[in-house]
Amino acid sequence: MSPSVPLQEMIRAIRSARTQCEERGVIQRECAAIRAQFRQNDNGSRSHNLAKLLYVHMLGYPAHFGQMECVRMIASPRYSEKRVGYLGAMMLLDEKQDASLLITNSIKNDLSHSNQYIQSLALCTLACMGSAEMCRDLAPEIDRLLRSANSYIKKKAALCAVHIVRKVQDLGELFVSAARSLLSEKNHGVLHGAVVLITELCERNPETLERFRKTVPDLVQIMKGLVISGYSPDHDVAGVSDPFLQVRILRLLRVLGRNNETASDAMNDLLAQVATNTDSTKTVGNAVLYETVLTVLDIKSESGLRVLAVNILGRFLLNNDRNIRYIAMTSLQKIVVTDHNAVQRHRGTIVDCLKDQDASVKRRALELSLALVSASNIRSMMKELLVFLSSCPLELKAQAASGIFIAAERYAPSQRWHIDTILHVLTTAGGDVRDETVPNLIQLITNTSELHCYTVHKLYRALLEDISQQSLVQVACWCIGEYGDLLLRGECQETEPVQVTEDDVLDALETVLQSHMSSPATRGFALTATMKLSTRISDNVDRIRSIVSIYGSCIDLELQQRAVEYNALFKKYDHMRAAVLERMPVIQRNSSGQNSEDASEETIKEIQVTKVKQEELVLAQQPAGPVCDLLDLLSGPQEPLQPSLAPAQPISTTTAAGGDLLDLLGGLELTPPSSAPTVTIYEKHGVTLTLGCEQESDSGLLATLTASNSSDSDISSFTLQAAVPKVRLSVFVSELEQIMRNIKDGSIGVDGLSLNLFLILKYEITGINREGASTPNSLFLSFFKSGHDVLHLRSFSLFRCRTDLIEVIT
Repeated sequence: MSPSVPLQEMIRAIRSARTQCEERGVIQRECAAIRAQFRQNDNGSRSHNLAKLLYVHMLGYPAHFGQMECVRMIASPRYSEKRVGYLGAMMLLDEKQDASLLITNSIKNDLSHSNQYIQSLALCTLACMGSAEMCRDLAPEIDRLLRSANSYIKKKAALCAVHIVRKVQDLGELFVSAARSLLSEKNHGVLHGAVVLITELCERNPETLERFRKTVPDLVQIMKGLVISGYSPDHDVAGVSDPFLQVRILRLLRVLGRNNETASDAMNDLLAQVATNTDSTKTVGNAVLYETVLTVLDIKSESGLRVLAVNILGRFLLNNDRNIRYIAMTSLQKIVVTDHNAVQRHRGTIVDCLKDQDASVKRRALELSLALVSASNIRSMMKELLVFLSSCPLELKAQAASGIFIAAERYAPSQRWHIDTILHVLTTAGGDVRDETVPNLIQLITNTSELHCYTVHKLYRALLEDISQQSLVQVACWCIGEYGDLLLRGECQETEPVQVTEDDVLDALETVLQSHMSSPATRGFALTATMKLSTRISDNVDRIRSIVSIYGSCIDLELQQRAVEYNALFKKYDHMRAAVLERMPVIQRNSSGQNSEDASEETIKEIQVTKVKQEELVLAQQPAGPVCDLLDLLSGPQEPLQPSLAPAQPISTTTAAGGDLLDLLGGLELTPPSSAPTVTIYEKHGVTLTLGCEQESDSGLLATLTASNSSDSDISSFTLQAAVPKVRLSVFVSELEQIMRNIKDGSIGVDGLSLNLFLILKYEITGINREGASTPNSLFLSFFKSGHDVLHLRSFSLFRCRTDLIEVIT
């Protein structure tokens, strides 16, 4: 192929290449020939070579070596070369290239040229790639051309002014007066450019927006002329007169009427006329109607006009074009909050869109359907949504299930309906629900005591039918463990009773434990349920013991730990098993919808931080004493040890009086520890609660609880409750009685005992009810016996305890 082939022949050669490698070879040879001719300054073929280079650039190959040739051709006096040079500048140059600054003077000269087409080339280039510096230099020339008598030049200048305003916002004031005068033009091209320029000026400057609000009547007249005008061959598109200009005017009216009642009132009649007279059977008519709807919904329009706009969107939902249905649902979703009743009229059409084959339309229809759910239509809408959930794509199941949960919780007509709905969702899409679904449903079931029998029967049937839905299986196992006795009775008024034996229930739980579909969390639910049934049945306790013992060597650590603890309950603490495995108490929610345990999370964190600070303080006060220096065998007597704030550990009563662990010759009499330091157990909202303990007498101990208020407001309705774990309280009392008997007999008694305290306080400050607790880090008091008749406080600190096993004692 010779270097001087025409553009058409080069295109033909490139297209005939069979492989990409062959195409690259053709382009490389041609680019080499173009470079050689650029170096030879061949004026006759410059435009021809640059045109070929631009085609190569369009194919994605590098063509940057033609930038300087574009600059030289723009400076040429010939129109044919200027045209190709300006085209090359728009394609190969941008504002980041230094070469773009070289054409600023050429553009300025061409803007003053007598030929309107050369002026047009300069205007188009500046509007396409003009930098901020070029816009500042050439803005006066553009303002001058906006006032030109030539409509062709004014149209190009208006679009160039739009680019200048976007680049340099401060130059907008320069074009305000010229833009205002362009609205009186009859040429549609000039009007279109003027409307676009005014829209840009109003969106970027509030002062300019107020100034152009006076032009609303002029814009209304222009729009009315377009709506009622007859057929015009120059501007008619599918029976609509210049729809492009109509859309632009409607957008400008939306900007001018936003948050302004006067401007909105001036355009209400026009918008109603456009909405009723525009043909909706053609795409161009739908474009004008859609822009009209957006304008009506964005300005302060009348209520009847807003209903008309919603009805137009409702007609869009019946259109065969999926794009039109999609934008209709997108618009309805934005206004469903403000115009809920108007959108409700099209609920049936919206629900029908759930059956659409397009995934994006289905998603929009699902979002809009969930937004339309209310207390009056919850039952009918939920039926449709549940049908959709059973057949919807996998990517929409999680969204649909979550939306159904929220709607059911907000508008449920009854607790039974609420439970049935959630169970239906878990049965259909149990693997796609969120993690918080299981605890939320458990809380709902717990708080609905009258439906415990109904719920456990229904969940048992669901468990027998399908164990693949993990969320459903977890809730079912929990309910069977808690209310298994109700299931075994076979008495249920809400549903048909089923005769279930103990072996049937254990078989179902064992199936879950052995199933490969069960997750570790699900197995944990099943194992706990099996253990809880040991206190609710009487004939199969040995079978439960054998099931639990199997998992004592399970590879899953969580499951193994549960099994080991449950085995310990069977063997060592069988007398405590009934109390430990009793039913869970009702879970209370505060006003914000959180569980009480969650609500006190911040309080717990503050208690933990206070505990750490107290530990650091005590450690800082303790000298590097004999306990730390284990090898100092010859150290002399030291001060007695201070009680630590760390969790209490058994302390040997044979420790020497000197305190050295290796001082085997020390005295045998133990020096009683001094009183424990004060610990801050609650500090929030200016209220501080501290606890201190000290020895009151040889046989007594005094615990002092101090509450202080550092806020500026008064506190009222202050109440405080203390609680201990139920099981631990009985053990503490029995241990205390044993120590007292041993003291009287003079025999060696129990070395030490401990008591766990759980504090709850409520008060009102500045009219707001506050509450706090020391859980789950409860107060831990540890005592030991010294001599024959005195109990001393060893230490007290914070430790974790279960809040479901507590009993209020004061």
